[in-house]
Amino acid sequence: MPARSEPILVSKDAFPRILRVGFWICIVIAVVVVLRRVAALASPPQSSPPQMAGLDEAFASHAALTLAHILPALAFVVLLSLTYFRRFAHSAWIERVLFPLGAIVGITAYAMSAFAIGGWIEISAVLFFNSFFLYSLLRAWQYRQRGELQLKQQWLTRGIAVLLGIATTRPVMGVFFATSTLTHLKPQQFFGIAFWIGFSINLIVIELWLRSRKDSFQYERMASHPQT
Repeated sequence: MPARSEPILVSKDAFPRILRVGFWICIVIAVVVVLRRVAALASPPQSSPPQMAGLDEAFASHAALTLAHILPALAFVVLLSLTYFRRFAHSAWIERVLFPLGAIVGITAYAMSAFAIGGWIEISAVLFFNSFFLYSLLRAWQYRQRGELQLKQQWLTRGIAVLLGIATTRPVMGVFFATSTLTHLKPQQFFGIAFWIGFSINLIVIELWLRSRKDSFQYERMASHPQT
């Protein structure tokens, strides 16, 4: 394999501040959500609101699968956050681990959809965005094997943006929960909608940004592979 001369992902300095802030917000939300779920599975809360208690029971009904999904996701997110520090930005071992972890997260997400709280709307969101995540991961792996590191960066960045969409869905769900007394919507009715909104926000934002830098990426590729 060619020696790596570029970071695992698109350099953090290339992102505008708002995207960097959004990235770290998503990282924090994702970590908190997983830790909260693990704690709830280990010791179910005794005084949760009815809707939250119902969700805790739903996840507890397939606890092993839930853990098989969220623990690799937590490891993925933690390692991902490390790549934005200079010391780990070029770490080959982190990159090698990210791909299998991502595959596990994606495969178990399909299995989790069998217990979708939001019904077919949530299932459709999982099938679409999870498939795009795995496709992005596959394309990034293929470009990595070919030594086309900038294309690998772009596809891995796409996949990660989609993966972090699960964090973006949480504030959206929060809005639905907060307005449920007015809308009378239950989690079974708004979970799927929240999934589509949250994942779409991340995918659209990262795709628009990548396309806005298309000329820059092409220049960087030419500069790193000069004609002889």
